[in-house]
Amino acid sequence: MPQQSSRAVGLAWLGLLVASLFWAGNALVARAFHDAIPPFTLAFWRWSLALAILLPFVARPMWEHRSALRRAGWRLVLVAALGISTFSVLLYFAARTTVAINLTLLNTCLPLATFIGAGVLLNEWPPRRAWLGLGVATVGLLVLIAQGQLEQLAALSFNPGDLIMLVAVLDWALYTLLLRRWSHHFQLPPLVLLGALVACGVPLLLPFYLLELVAGQRFELSVENLAAIGYTGICASLLAYLLWNQGIRVLGVAKAVLTNYLMPVFTALLGYLLLGEGLQAYHWFGGALIFAGLLLATRPSLR
Repeated sequence: MPQQSSRAVGLAWLGLLVASLFWAGNALVARAFHDAIPPFTLAFWRWSLALAILLPFVARPMWEHRSALRRAGWRLVLVAALGISTFSVLLYFAARTTVAINLTLLNTCLPLATFIGAGVLLNEWPPRRAWLGLGVATVGLLVLIAQGQLEQLAALSFNPGDLIMLVAVLDWALYTLLLRRWSHHFQLPPLVLLGALVACGVPLLLPFYLLELVAGQRFELSVENLAAIGYTGICASLLAYLLWNQGIRVLGVAKAVLTNYLMPVFTALLGYLLLGEGLQAYHWFGGALIFAGLLLATRPSLR
């Protein structure tokens, strides 16, 4: 891979931070609207909105790159099924029986899954410093989970939503790894790749959305529900996926996935800003450890 400029690397990191922030908001939306909008319905309209916004910008470029898209073929469909269709639905089903902070905490299993997967599938074993940073960030995560009290860890319990979210994390890890492994098949402009993935993912969701309609599961056309779909379609889908895919392209899997450790921190901050939930000392301490772990894992090697 050619050496990336410091500007490109910096923008990639910034993009990944913004993507994590948007996905933390998505977890809050998923939990807040789990009774108002059925899971397949939210996933379908989320991505349909994203596709409607994308098409005017990518329809012509997709036609111009049709040969490359045909060559990507089944790989493109499989990656879309994992990252666009399946992950969204699993997240929204999980949100029905678990809280938003659990959704983001379980998301932090992603770095470990992708560290191992990157070694097995891509032969990209992270350096020892990255594993050390992962360990420091994990300690920070445990501080958040335990709310600063170690005895809390012994009282942890898991419900069906937590287990569904764990499956979703494994699904997302595979999406991320395949996106990297097959990058030579996806030599496309970022918007064209995202447009192609969404165009493949929406039809896969349609039958399940129709089944929900047949079962009488509908949502009210209220301002709040439409705003929730708008947020998930624009911020958590269009912008976040574009930034994530670019981060994977520039930084590689092992570095990019470490930003998932920031999602619980962002969830706590959003809870403070939007819901008036107070920030405690353990939030600051755990967040500081997570940031320290990220810096340790991703700083350039000294020569």
